[in-house]
Amino acid sequence: MTSPQGRLRPEHPHRRRVADLADAFALVATGPGDAGVPADLETSGITVASGDVLPGDVFVAVPGAHTHGAAHTGQAVAAGAVAVVTDAAGAELLAADPLAAGLPVLVTPDPRGQAGPMAAWLHDHPGRRLTTVGITGTNGKTTTTYFVDSALRRAHDRTVVMGTVELRIGDDAIESPRTTVEAPVLQSVLALGLERGATAAVTEVSSHALALGRMAGLEVDVAGFTNLQRDHLDFHGDMEGYFQAKARLFHAGHARRGVVVVDDAWGRRLAAEAEIPVDTVATHVGSPESATADWAVTEADIGLDGVGSTFVLRGPDGTEHRAASPLPGLVNVSNAALAVVLAHRAGVPLADAIDAVGRSAGVPGRMERVIERGAGRPLCLVDYAHTPDALVLALEAVRPITPGRLVIVFGSDGDRDRGKRPIMGAVAARLADVLVVTDENPRSEDPASIRAAILDGVRDERPDLADVHEATSRTQAIHDALDLATELDTIIITGKGHEPTQEIAGVFHRYNDRDVLRAAQATGAQAPVVQGPQA
Repeated sequence: MTSPQGRLRPEHPHRRRVADLADAFALVATGPGDAGVPADLETSGITVASGDVLPGDVFVAVPGAHTHGAAHTGQAVAAGAVAVVTDAAGAELLAADPLAAGLPVLVTPDPRGQAGPMAAWLHDHPGRRLTTVGITGTNGKTTTTYFVDSALRRAHDRTVVMGTVELRIGDDAIESPRTTVEAPVLQSVLALGLERGATAAVTEVSSHALALGRMAGLEVDVAGFTNLQRDHLDFHGDMEGYFQAKARLFHAGHARRGVVVVDDAWGRRLAAEAEIPVDTVATHVGSPESATADWAVTEADIGLDGVGSTFVLRGPDGTEHRAASPLPGLVNVSNAALAVVLAHRAGVPLADAIDAVGRSAGVPGRMERVIERGAGRPLCLVDYAHTPDALVLALEAVRPITPGRLVIVFGSDGDRDRGKRPIMGAVAARLADVLVVTDENPRSEDPASIRAAILDGVRDERPDLADVHEATSRTQAIHDALDLATELDTIIITGKGHEPTQEIAGVFHRYNDRDVLRAAQATGAQAPVVQGPQA
């Protein structure tokens, strides 16, 4: 069955001859007798997912972590694939596959790297007819993407948004399968957006996407960089590998210009090494970088209402502009400042960009207020923070709006960077008052072993494990936190944010932190009332 994202295609797609595709990308025909491509064979779609093939598609079979995509050609053929593009290893598999008999097989050394450019060619390069913004970095991509979209909507009646939360064209959206979709899907969404009248698009760009060529075939008008902090080392090996993946977005051919936050050493290095013109943005008031950056936050007022913050942004000409972030914490001052500059460099008048960012609606699962303080209930927020640095920023953002204790529900992902687990535990023990350690997405790992690694870090800061609780069910963890908290406390549930599922032992279960909180609220669970100031 074709996935929801696989169905996001133009209603009136271009039809191109497969022979022309082969000529354009120097694909070598192979197969029984080295038969060529029939002159009249046409294609209207390209996909790397055998399950997303529609009649008339070219299936791009790429090598995978466990199996080669060519092994799934039978499924693609049954769904109507008219040709396969693969590498030499894939062609060898297909030569022995009776299900591929008679199917044109086109060989290239790097089928994954060619998938995006081929899809862009098929759809007549939709990205060239849109104003495009791509945002990368460890933390803040989603929030910044939504802020930028708000600003773009001041200049564009209809926009496209692609990221961790959703794939959206105008007001129509579906859940997103990953932070950055596969290259052919990205091109299809852009083409469909054009067909529906969109004139601008903003996408999150993950390090995996850059390493795996998902952005190939698209040169964005403006690329943004938030920060680089420990994450994904299971994939990239070390921080240098992680940085090099992120830096690809700032190479010539991937973006025309960039905007880089230079609050950390990685951002400063990126700004210095980028192959494209770059605006630098410093968001830490009084930092050395603020004196030399093109744009700098010179004042910041973190509102104690817990709703947002205001700040002053100095531009390259020295003019100071009053601006705001609709989300709390210094981290969201940084996200808002970056978004303002990105939108402005994408053609939005500066005053409009500032006003739109300040008025942005809430971002799903990012400092999202699910239950407000009052009537015996603590303030409850859901946030996606899933790295040590993001956890620090989240807890520091919430502390000033918490008159009582800060209660955190958190875990860490399975089958991902194991080294960050004790670090996360130590951060929570140091910055929160009450900890409820639970599961995030255990995947194939034993959930208890993940929690144990987190608790090892907790013990480094809190040897007696005072006010530390462990829950084997995430739903139970949230109910435990509600039972423990008073009205003056704040509960922050981190790690999953907007995510609509929880992966346990290879099975995706429908689950969402916000839904659990709202269900608990609906059942009438109530925290003890304690008299005192409100936040």
